[in-house]
Order: sequence, then structure tokens, then C-alpha cells
Amino acid sequence: MLAELGLDPARPIVVVRTPPEVSLYHRFENDVFAGVLRRLASAAAEQGTQAVVLPRVASQREELRGVPGFVVPEHAIDAQSLIAHADLVISAGGTMNREAVALGTPVYTTFQGRLGAVDERLIGEGRLRMLAAPEELDLGRRARANAAPRVRRDPRVLVELLLSPVSD
Repeated sequence: MLAELGLDPARPIVVVRTPPEVSLYHRFENDVFAGVLRRLASAAAEQGTQAVVLPRVASQREELRGVPGFVVPEHAIDAQSLIAHADLVISAGGTMNREAVALGTPVYTTFQGRLGAVDERLIGEGRLRMLAAPEELDLGRRARANAAPRVRRDPRVLVELLLSPVSD
């Protein structure tokens, strides 16, 4: 899957999910997310960071497709496997953030609305981080070297666990 997207596993991979602008619960501009995109474009040019941006709608895809350094898939991809290989996930939504937590991938939320109880709990536990400003992102190698040990989880194992019969 990394090869399909032209990604080099030796370089940092950041998965980015655009804000749910078309959702009823997200009817406002997200200045933090716009700053994140600018920061990632700079990191791509200066540090070789690979940003895979997953748009929600065609208009977002068209706008992001021309940004140098961004990988914008043209069709649906195996996002869970991508998250499992990523060094970082940044999302303005909820589901992808929770998948990143479950897969052991560091994750920031840029959602600016009222958080759900699950997200509040994950933030309280330190498993999901609220991103207030793009400058808080440390995308360099130093950040990965100083990070807590990472426990990667294979999405197939999680699916098998979910589908296995529950025993007492």
C-alpha cells in the first residue's frame, strides 16, 4: 500500500484527514487546520516529510491535489493500514483519530467544536492530543527520537479480535 502511494517508509509519513465541512456538526472555518496544511507543505519541502491528505469531498481533492509535497489519493484506500504505518495522524474528525489511537499511532485532533465523551476521555488519558496551533507540531526526527516507545498494531489483528466469538 505504501508503494501504491509512492511513499518511502524511511521518511516520516503524516496522514491528514480534512475537516468534515459538509457535516452538520462542523459548520465553521478551521484556521488551525489551514495552518497545519501550510506547516506540512513546508515540512515536505524542507525535511522530506510525506503528507498523505485524505479529502472528504471532490472540491477538497481538487484544491489539495496541486500542493507540492502532498499525496492525495484519487480513490478510496486502506486507511487503517496507512495509519498503522504512519508516524503521525492529524484529523479534524473523530473516527480516524480513534482508529489511530487503537492502532498505536500518535494523533492530534484539530476539531474546534464540542468534543464527544470518547474524545474527551482519550485526551484525558493522553492518547489523543488537541492541537491548538500548527507550531505545536514537531515533525523532525528529534520528536520521534524523544517520543514514547511505539506499540504498532496490525489492523488485521484488530479485525480478528472484533470478529472472534466472545468467551466467558
